[in-house]
Amino acid sequence: MQNRSSLPPPPPPVELRSWPSREAMLADRAVVLRELVRMHVGPGRLGVLMMWAGLTALGWLLVGSGLVIVEQAADFLGGIAGIVSLLLGAGALIPAVVLSALYVARDREVRTLLAQWGALDRDPERDRELRLPGVSLVWLLLSFVLAAGGLALCVIGPASARPGDETYGMVALMMGLGMVAWLTGLIGAVKASAHRRWVLRVLTAPAPAPLTPADGRSASSEPPPPWSGTPSRSSGR
Repeated sequence: MQNRSSLPPPPPPVELRSWPSREAMLADRAVVLRELVRMHVGPGRLGVLMMWAGLTALGWLLVGSGLVIVEQAADFLGGIAGIVSLLLGAGALIPAVVLSALYVARDREVRTLLAQWGALDRDPERDRELRLPGVSLVWLLLSFVLAAGGLALCVIGPASARPGDETYGMVALMMGLGMVAWLTGLIGAVKASAHRRWVLRVLTAPAPAPLTPADGRSASSEPPPPWSGTPSRSSGR
């Protein structure tokens, strides 16, 4: 069984396509696109994004708290507590940032595959399931709330700070949390808008002209591509 976390392969080149019929190609295209859409804007991906954002916010909360404790420490034990908080925060923040970057890079690969498989042909009946306007709206609204709240926190935190009353660590803490929320909302908004653009440019665009091998050979004489499910003639020899 294929690993669910792995990405499907890109469609095979024209000269290697061996689908026995257009319907077989459309069936494979629908299976791959359904899986790619799930990997891009499915509920699971939203949960993963929120998880990494929460871990990043927790890490920065510990780092900011450590800075505040160090600034306000009146003795050696207070300084040790601040350093411990800084180390714990870094331990949570660094992996969260790395994994969030991998999350964004994977989304770029998924969007490339969506464009490649979607460009093979058009299938209005099956493609209707892939538009997911409600899911895109949820992504967009949640992203807007997060981005607006994060931006407000980044602005209000420094603007409301009073010299002598607010420490630099507290201001950094508020701005860091606001930045995490803003970046999370930005990532979600990019995903929602990218899915919408893909629907308009690929699923609702005119069907591409049918492609045939340049050398004139029959497509059935070529080895089968991944995901085609068609056995090769040479496999029985």
